Amino acid sequence: MNLEYLVEKTTEIAVTYAPKLVGAILVWIIGGWIIKGLVKGFGKMLEKSKTDESLKPFLKSIINAALRVMLVISVLTMIGIEMTSFIAILGAAGLAIGMALSGTLQNFAGGVVILVIKPFKVGDVIETQGYIGTVKTIQIFHTTLTTADNKTIILPNGSLSSSSLINYSTEENRRVDWTFCIGYGDDINIARNILNELCQKEERILEEPLPFIAVSALADNSVNFTVRAWVKASDLWDVHFAMNEKVYNEFNKEGLNIPFPQMDIHIHKTDK
Repeated sequence: MNLEYLVEKTTEIAVTYAPKLVGAILVWIIGGWIIKGLVKGFGKMLEKSKTDESLKPFLKSIINAALRVMLVISVLTMIGIEMTSFIAILGAAGLAIGMALSGTLQNFAGGVVILVIKPFKVGDVIETQGYIGTVKTIQIFHTTLTTADNKTIILPNGSLSSSSLINYSTEENRRVDWTFCIGYGDDINIARNILNELCQKEERILEEPLPFIAVSALADNSVNFTVRAWVKASDLWDVHFAMNEKVYNEFNKEGLNIPFPQMDIHIHKTDK
């Protein structure tokens, strides 16, 4: 009797829910495929538009997440789950999950702050939290940097939005500083003339503001010159390294000594 009842109920449930379950699976598969197509199409639309590069991956992630949530709700409805009760359970679960994932929510809020305030954008070179790199992507929860030696750094948006940073790409022009040393007894006028002439010959150094050249310190083993010049931000390191080499060669030609650290040791002999 019990076996017949069990078989009957099982058959009834299978007949009732099997089509719904199959339909839900099909909707899940087809819906996932459609969502991928929609997100891809949305991405292409963003590429053709004048949307800020920083916003593109963020908006795609938001659209993808929203469509996935809608798909899950649709599938659960097809199975026969009452959405009123489900939403209440989901709300309670969401509260618990939100408390557990407070850091993740903070990162999401940080991503929104970054995209609204725009302290940097994709392609900028920034320094923050001990890292220097080019901003590659700004995602919902994190920002990706690429270093000069091609390392990938992933920074959470929460801490990134609330910490101090240096953006090296904001200004068109930047100042490059050098310290050049000559030995005591060398002619400082010759050194100054060489530095001034090299700055004038370097086409990538801007005429305005004029380069600054001055004796900055009488150090332990050297007389130090400080040289400051303005260049295009993209030329900074090329000019920096090129100037080092030129100064070294010209100082050698003119017989100017470039001192190195040294120590005098005096030995006193005492009779015992």
